[in-house]
Amino acid sequence: MTTSDQMLEEPARTLPTTQRPETSTRAADNNTLRSLGEGLRALLGFLLRPLELFRTYNLGSLQPDIIAGLTVAVVTLPQAMAYAFVAELPPEIGLYAAIVGSTVAALWGSSYHIQTGPTNTTSLLVLSALLAVASPGTPEYLAAAALMAIIVGVIQIALGMARLGVMVNFISDAVIVGFTAGAGVLIGINQIRNLLRLPMSSMPSIWQTIPSIAANLPGTHLASLAIGAGSIASLIIIPKISRKLPGPLLTMIGTAIVVAIFGLDAKGMRVIGELPRGLPPLSTLPALDPDFIRGLVTTSLALSVIALVQTMSIARSISAQTGQRLDSNQEFFGQGLANIVSGLFSGYTVAASFTVSAIKHRAGARTGIASVFASIFVLLALILFAPWAAYVPLPALAGVLILTAYSLIDQQEIRRIWRSNHGDRTIMLVTGIATLVLSLEYAVMLGVGLSIVTYLLHTSRPRVRVVLPSDDFRYFTPRPDRPSCTQLGVVEILGDLYFGAVSHIEEMIQENQKANPSQRYLLLRMYSVENCDISGIHALESIVRSYRDRGGDVYFVHVQRQVRELMQSTGSYDYVGEDHFLDPDDAIPYLFHRILNPAICIYECPKRVFRYCQNLPKRLDLACPPPDTDLPLDEVPTLAPRRLWEALHGEDPPHVIDVREPREYRQAHIPEAEHLPYLDLIKDLDQVSRDVPVVLVCEGGRRSTHAAAMLIARGTANVKVLDGGMTGWVSQRLLTAVELKR
Repeated sequence: MTTSDQMLEEPARTLPTTQRPETSTRAADNNTLRSLGEGLRALLGFLLRPLELFRTYNLGSLQPDIIAGLTVAVVTLPQAMAYAFVAELPPEIGLYAAIVGSTVAALWGSSYHIQTGPTNTTSLLVLSALLAVASPGTPEYLAAAALMAIIVGVIQIALGMARLGVMVNFISDAVIVGFTAGAGVLIGINQIRNLLRLPMSSMPSIWQTIPSIAANLPGTHLASLAIGAGSIASLIIIPKISRKLPGPLLTMIGTAIVVAIFGLDAKGMRVIGELPRGLPPLSTLPALDPDFIRGLVTTSLALSVIALVQTMSIARSISAQTGQRLDSNQEFFGQGLANIVSGLFSGYTVAASFTVSAIKHRAGARTGIASVFASIFVLLALILFAPWAAYVPLPALAGVLILTAYSLIDQQEIRRIWRSNHGDRTIMLVTGIATLVLSLEYAVMLGVGLSIVTYLLHTSRPRVRVVLPSDDFRYFTPRPDRPSCTQLGVVEILGDLYFGAVSHIEEMIQENQKANPSQRYLLLRMYSVENCDISGIHALESIVRSYRDRGGDVYFVHVQRQVRELMQSTGSYDYVGEDHFLDPDDAIPYLFHRILNPAICIYECPKRVFRYCQNLPKRLDLACPPPDTDLPLDEVPTLAPRRLWEALHGEDPPHVIDVREPREYRQAHIPEAEHLPYLDLIKDLDQVSRDVPVVLVCEGGRRSTHAAAMLIARGTANVKVLDGGMTGWVSQRLLTAVELKR
């Protein structure tokens, strides 16, 4: 049956047209129900995380968790208020976020050791977003902070439900280093006004803040400067006395005592004011104004990404020490739920903290219950000591933040990245500069975009390398100083075969073809190809087709199961041929004994590449012109395959002589060619007429070129060589004849 007949009969094998929509609808409904069921099971698994935590809790961990919780609470108290200060929020908002966010993230998250709460970077992003929609100190500003936390939480839960926890692997650590360094500079500059009590408000741009600070410097409040400078000094000195002492907490207590004794609050010193006692109250959320929400969405998306990347970076670094197995999707869900609950209970956006998580781990915390105890201790402190916060001076908080901002500029890590590769260096530098000159959400997105582009560039250019046997023939290795086999190329693909990489892979293999035009056969080693898509399948088929068009073929070894299954399901496996997938140990002997041309190995190839070449007789001396032949081989005239085809079908066709071995001639030859093996020819050159044009043909051109040089030396003037031999003829898809065995 012809192809056209098959195409005409194809509809008869399908279902009637009237039945197909119903079947498609039923299949779509089944897929929808299956996806819905899987989603509900995933949601149930995420929600039941606390039950698993309590069910497996060991009472032996209770005491270490309580001690670690108390240690974390001592550090969290001043930091939560200070970070709220960065976002221009009341200090109690930071404490509410620390209490609620820490508890929820610990119960529904994955990591036992990260500590969630307000952070420097999230607070700075919150400030950048809120200044665009409301003024600090207004009810709208507080409502926007709560609403933003809820939006961030919804985005993070959606990412977790969609099983996109793997996305954080595509974002370089250089983004975090660059962004936090830039954020440290911004926070430090922005806190100068509070350190000096300058008559100016927060500004969204560093280019507005610096000139305003310079213009208002004459209005510096000296008492505030003294308190702020004293705070910075104490924060530097206390760790030198003992690293176990809570420097920020002691500093705030000390400066509060100074303010109370000398009555500095009555002399113009700005103080926190008395904190409200009690549990975190419910937030007063704004009406669902689309314009109001739209103003928060872009920054919320950027904040969601940076918070998750920061959280997972901390979780991975600690789990590397503890050996805990992390579930990034569960952590996404836990962080998202923590932000939603924080927004509902008068808090703002939270994420994992670098410093507090490290303190929690060093304090001996064994489970996430340590964070629950930390939240209880912070709540007790808020209830018992709220009135004393009335004397905590804002310049002291500014001093704490300036020193913390300085620590965000991780000079050691910056130097390491700078000395690493060009991609990481560029990502860090561009993200850091963008943080200073652009809106923060765009800086984050730019850094994330650069990470993804760098990843795509890296994966789209996998290594495609030619390999040769080692000296002991036990393994294959790149050996650029050694010549390749004349007939067979061995190439490794080190990377995945997906749509972004196939062009590079095809180009590299084409370059190898051009560099080794006589190699008609290719052995592809694919042990590093873990994943393949339909573009990769098309690329493999294109490579096979290219070699077959040249009269050769492609063989495969080390094809991974998932790649082989895709080739089978798409029909590519049948196109290549089952016998072209070889056992790695038997591939070379199979090709050497059954596929490669031994005549080329003996008469044309001076190399001994494989183990099986070592004892093979080499008769290259028979393919050398006699001593009296002075004609350089590169001056022997050649004829292109297409020109020979035209000449053979013209009025005065040349005499074509095939000088290959009988086995080669029988496999494929030019229909008009006379067979005269090379050794027979050079024994008696007079067998070739001097009066007619002659074209000599061999497999690749070596034997025919030597024979032509001899004929020209003895006086045969009109002798040419088929350029590229039979390899070139076949590559032009010109007609060949096959001699059947009798």
